[in-house]
Amino acid sequence: MSQNSTAVKTQNRVLPLIAGVLIQMCCGTAYIWGVFQSYLIITNSTPNALFNWSPTYGTLAYALLLSMLAVGSVTGGKSQQSGKVQPKTIIIIGGLVMGIGFLLAQFTTNSTPWLLWLSYGIMGGIGMGMVYTTTIAVCQKWYPDRRGMVTGIIVSALGAGTVIFTQLSEIVIPSIGVLRTFGLLGVVFIVICTLGSFFIKNPPEDFKPAGWNPPASKAGVTSKNFLPAEALKTPQLYLTAVALMFASTAGSMVIPMAKVFGMSNGLAESVAATGVLIIGACNSLGRFAWGLVSDKLGRKNTIIVLLIITAVSIIALSFVPKGLILVMFAVVGFSYGGFLGVFPSLTSDFFGTKYVATIYGIVLAGFGIGAVASAFIVGELSKIKAFSTAFTIAAIAAAIAFVIVISLKAPKEKVQ
Repeated sequence: MSQNSTAVKTQNRVLPLIAGVLIQMCCGTAYIWGVFQSYLIITNSTPNALFNWSPTYGTLAYALLLSMLAVGSVTGGKSQQSGKVQPKTIIIIGGLVMGIGFLLAQFTTNSTPWLLWLSYGIMGGIGMGMVYTTTIAVCQKWYPDRRGMVTGIIVSALGAGTVIFTQLSEIVIPSIGVLRTFGLLGVVFIVICTLGSFFIKNPPEDFKPAGWNPPASKAGVTSKNFLPAEALKTPQLYLTAVALMFASTAGSMVIPMAKVFGMSNGLAESVAATGVLIIGACNSLGRFAWGLVSDKLGRKNTIIVLLIITAVSIIALSFVPKGLILVMFAVVGFSYGGFLGVFPSLTSDFFGTKYVATIYGIVLAGFGIGAVASAFIVGELSKIKAFSTAFTIAAIAAAIAFVIVISLKAPKEKVQ
């Protein structure tokens, strides 16, 4: 390839990144279920909500969406594996599945909670999973020289989308209602994913940025592109998934309790609510910042540091004065974002970038299991305000992930 050809393609790699950022922002709605639930389900604090449902109905909808992310990721990745289906097609299909799911959610009634589980939960989760790992995989291939940084940018866009869509939903829902807001979001997803898909394409097989040469092989980074079937034969794949499960559980056990814990410890409701937004912003910032750090420090070392910070800040929540409570929650959110920014790069370091959409989809199964388990546990513990129990469970989860990550090594390139 000529130097001029390489330079042109280097400039073009900015377009997939921009498109990936916009698409990932749509996926940020995965984390704003609390906004929808407060308008959907009648409770003592939300007497004017629409439906007289058990709170577990809402928890199930949210849990289904998170658990289906892995299904969508593997589906999208496997579809591309033969080379016959392009990333652009996966993005369009994923955006349609996600968007149609949200469009259907607006027809939910008090007697049809199953429609919300199917539309928002199953369809929304599968569609999000398809576009989530596809955009990460494509952008990693365009930026082999800055894999951690670009992964951090992509997944931090998801966190930014959470903050943006939270604010937009709180503005729109009082005007048109929560159900029609689902429909509006569905249209937004379809439009952005369809337009963005035209820029989501893989670089040529021999692509490398101008002036960059692949570094000599180093510890923790494979030079082989594992097939998903080969990756499934390695213990590292399962250990990575379990490590992500416990690492993310530590954060997802604690962050949803921020508002109610703060109010229980004397913070004004407005202060506690603002703190939730700060946590969301720190979550987004952590995805980018720790991805950047991991390019210098290494993925494994970065995750180890994150787990130590997570465990210490969670334990500190039971002892700090009320003025520092939200600071500790912000630290937890910053670390939680780091896990989601670094684990995709760790996966591609271990198994290569060619099939990372499928392989990281398998790793995301760990995240899905942890998210579902923590959603139900947090729901039950929040009812009785058993905060210390939740913090203890979260700290133990971080400790288990620490032990697993310490033992992780890149898989052998010859799979038996």
